Amino acid sequence: METNQRPYHLVVFGASGFTGQFVAEEVAREQVASGQSSSLPWAVAGRSREKLQRVLERAALKLGRPTLSSEVGIIICDVTNPASLDEMAKQAAIVLNCVGPFLELMYWKYHEKAAEKGAYIIGSSGFDSIPADLGVIYTKNKMNGTLTAVESFLTIHSGPEGMCIHDGTWKSAVYGFGDQSNLKKLRNEANLKPVPIIGPKLKRRWPVSYCRELSSYSVPFLGADVSVVRRTQRYLHENLEQSPVQYAAYVNMGGITSVIKLMFAGLFFLFFVRFGIGRQLLIKFPWLFSFGYFSKQGPTQKQMDGSSFTLRFFGQGYSQGFGPEKGKPNTRICTQVKGPEPGYVATPIAMVQAAMTLLNDASDLPSMGGVFTPGAAFFRTKLIDRLNQRGMEFSVISSSEV
Repeated sequence: METNQRPYHLVVFGASGFTGQFVAEEVAREQVASGQSSSLPWAVAGRSREKLQRVLERAALKLGRPTLSSEVGIIICDVTNPASLDEMAKQAAIVLNCVGPFLELMYWKYHEKAAEKGAYIIGSSGFDSIPADLGVIYTKNKMNGTLTAVESFLTIHSGPEGMCIHDGTWKSAVYGFGDQSNLKKLRNEANLKPVPIIGPKLKRRWPVSYCRELSSYSVPFLGADVSVVRRTQRYLHENLEQSPVQYAAYVNMGGITSVIKLMFAGLFFLFFVRFGIGRQLLIKFPWLFSFGYFSKQGPTQKQMDGSSFTLRFFGQGYSQGFGPEKGKPNTRICTQVKGPEPGYVATPIAMVQAAMTLLNDASDLPSMGGVFTPGAAFFRTKLIDRLNQRGMEFSVISSSEV
């Protein structure tokens, strides 16, 4: 990717936010790990110079790099001032946006403009949804045949300090679910041609189901993973004529007590999120309505150090020379992605390695710019290898013909 004309290779936009501070820290860590301290100029961007300076000072102290704050640029900009955003973007080859999530609306509004300019806009590049999106692609590549359907099961592991999530993530969920009607309208207006189903249609599980393979109760995962994976599979089918993969995502809850607790929290959430005043209450009291899982303070360092995730994929399909016309799927495969605490350790790793892939594997990106999912943008690149080297491990658990 062309960087000669711009002073910075990377800029972390929203670096003073809760997630942004960890992304900035991860960029500094990447400089050392890749030996690019001098050849990876970068900056942090946000509204307050003082807050950005404090982020750099904390990162310098944590990483043992006392000169870090003097080596990193600071750009002042604000989402309410478009001119300031233009000025920030002109100074960097890649912007790591930590201010807000990219939704499907981005594609319909900006895909053609981005393609004209040769710009790549890649949403969902954190824990939502790089592990799931690239995990399905990894499973597909490791299967000796045609993968037709995948179910994934997410397990979050916490240490003795328990786990907690910052309320910024909670707010995104509140606004996202509150906007479901507009999202449905957008999808209906798009009038997309259905993607073909290869083999038997993947059946939806009950809202609470028991996963025998993992000896755990599970519920549907309500994050962006399913939408992102499906968009990637559509892209690969329509643009590269690849066989599309059906996908469903679940979260393991452990025992029945955890399931009951989650059901009550979910019912409260789904009821209140429908109304304006309900959304205000959800945002004001995240700790109460989430049964303690979300807070305005976010997790402590000990909680993050003690947490991790495992994302297990169960796929089925047909071996080479065998297809739907010959009967039911005859091949199964199990893969997994596992890594550190998802929200504030794995997400920065995923974002930064995606950025390094854009910088170094530009020839393996789609030939034209546009708005892409991670899988659509990175399926030919070495991003999975980069993630493996940074502690987000992709592996095959088992593979067999039935």
